[in-house]
Amino acid sequence: MSGPHPIALTIAGSDSSGGAGIQADLKTFAAHQVYGASVIVALTAQNTKGVSAIHAVPADFVSKQIDAVFEDLDVAAVKIGMLATAELIETVAAGLRRHKARNIVLDPVMIAASGARLLENDAVDAIRRHIFPLATLITPNLPEAAALLGSSVAETETAIDEQADRLAALGAANVLIKGGHGSGETSSDLLLLAGGARHRFDAPRIATRNTHGTGCTLSSAIASGLAKGLALPEAVGHAKTYITAAIAAADEVPVGHGHGPVHHFHHWWDRTGGRQP
Repeated sequence: MSGPHPIALTIAGSDSSGGAGIQADLKTFAAHQVYGASVIVALTAQNTKGVSAIHAVPADFVSKQIDAVFEDLDVAAVKIGMLATAELIETVAAGLRRHKARNIVLDPVMIAASGARLLENDAVDAIRRHIFPLATLITPNLPEAAALLGSSVAETETAIDEQADRLAALGAANVLIKGGHGSGETSSDLLLLAGGARHRFDAPRIATRNTHGTGCTLSSAIASGLAKGLALPEAVGHAKTYITAAIAAADEVPVGHGHGPVHHFHHWWDRTGGRQP
């Protein structure tokens, strides 16, 4: 860490409506008093109703962005989101190895909440082969865990435990399977640590349509905790508390006509009614 505020880097796609991707990551870093840097690997034409177009950034330019950040900034943690193509995955992996990046949190984004596919079919294996070995933590939701394994979506705690074990066997050091896509009154996330220890993080399931960017935000919050020196279970616990509050406050700042974003700055805005003090 250099200075009072650690630095975290997001490597992901841009969401033009500001609720997910790079924009959500930077908001989350700021909310945790972490300085945020970014490497943009794809642009999306996107709003709360869906994704209408995706433009991948040329791989050589992505590589130059990575070098520019690491050659100047003391990056304490990295969050990886949408990577779009196998070529970009290999480029990002090479850059992270080149600069000996640490505290890497992979959110294996595959499909947007609207149903738009954000990762090419042939890129799933590339994530397993190139990013899993580098990641400190992977954070798939239930459908993403199933897609990474070529399995059906887990519906019971036993099935989730088994899928976490299988993901670890593929090379993931630590696995967090998020339960937000599950059912019931409780949203339960399972953290499987490298030594085999398991931790569950439970929170009441909140009835709201405004959950755009939830996965991006949670993984960025975890990366923020790691950048600040927290142990992984503690970083996940703090992040779970943060995202739960951000979802609970989402309806207070309605954005768009579809699935609006979570409220990244609920801790501050709630005190002033959203107005400048």
